Amino acid sequence: MVTVKPMLEYFTNGYHWKKSFLFLSVIAALTLPGIPALSQALSLDELAGKIQGAYDHTGDFKANFIQEATIKSMGRTTREEGTVYLKKPERMLWDYTKPSLKKLVINPRKAWLYLPDDNIVYVQDAKALLSSKMTIRFLTGIGRLKDDFNMALPAGGPTDTEGNYVVVLTPRGYEAGIKSLLLTVDKDTFHITGCVFTDLYDNDTRLIFSDIEFNADPPDELFDFTPPPGVKIYNIQGQ
Repeated sequence: MVTVKPMLEYFTNGYHWKKSFLFLSVIAALTLPGIPALSQALSLDELAGKIQGAYDHTGDFKANFIQEATIKSMGRTTREEGTVYLKKPERMLWDYTKPSLKKLVINPRKAWLYLPDDNIVYVQDAKALLSSKMTIRFLTGIGRLKDDFNMALPAGGPTDTEGNYVVVLTPRGYEAGIKSLLLTVDKDTFHITGCVFTDLYDNDTRLIFSDIEFNADPPDELFDFTPPPGVKIYNIQGQ
C-alpha cells in the first residue's frame, strides 16, 4: 500500500524537488495587495495585523515564480520556474514549466501531484493535507498567521538597507522540517519582496514572485485534474 509519505514530502522537504513543495504556500499566501505604509516603524503585532488583514480581503492570487534551492552540504543550487494560482477557499495550482514539467493541484476534495518525467500521479484526499499542514491551512483561508507562527526580528534589525520590513517566522509546533522563514516586506505596499526558507540542515530555498495579479476570479475548473492516459496512479491514504 502506498503511504502518505510521498505527498507529504512534496510539501515538506525543501531540497528534494522531485517530491518537495518548498513551502511555497506560506509566501504565496502572504504576497497580498498593498496597503498604505505607516509614517513610523511597525511593531511585530502591527505588521502581522496588516498582513493578515490584507490576506483576509484577497479572494485569489496569480503570479509567475522562480524558486532556487541550495543544498549546503553539496554547495549546489537548483532553479525552477512556473506559475502559481491560489483561490480561497482551499484551491491552489502550482504549474512548474522549467527545467521540467510538474504540477500540484488542490481543491476542497482532492490533491494531485503529477510528475510527467516519472509518469506518476499521486492522489490524496485534500482533508488530510489541510488538517496536517499549517502552511496549507493558512494558504487556503482556514489558518491564522499569529496563531500558527511565532514572529521575531532578525539579528540584523527590523529593516533592510532600503527600509523594507524584515521578519522571521517559525512554526508553532512541528512543521516537518521547517527551521525558519525570513520575509522581506515592502515598506510601501506590504508585498513580500523576498523570502528565504531554512530547513533543519540549514539548506535554503529562495522565492521570487513577478507579474502578480489579484482577484481575477479564476474558474474553479482550473483547480481540478484528470490524469493523462497511461499514467501510474497512486492513491495515498491519510496519516
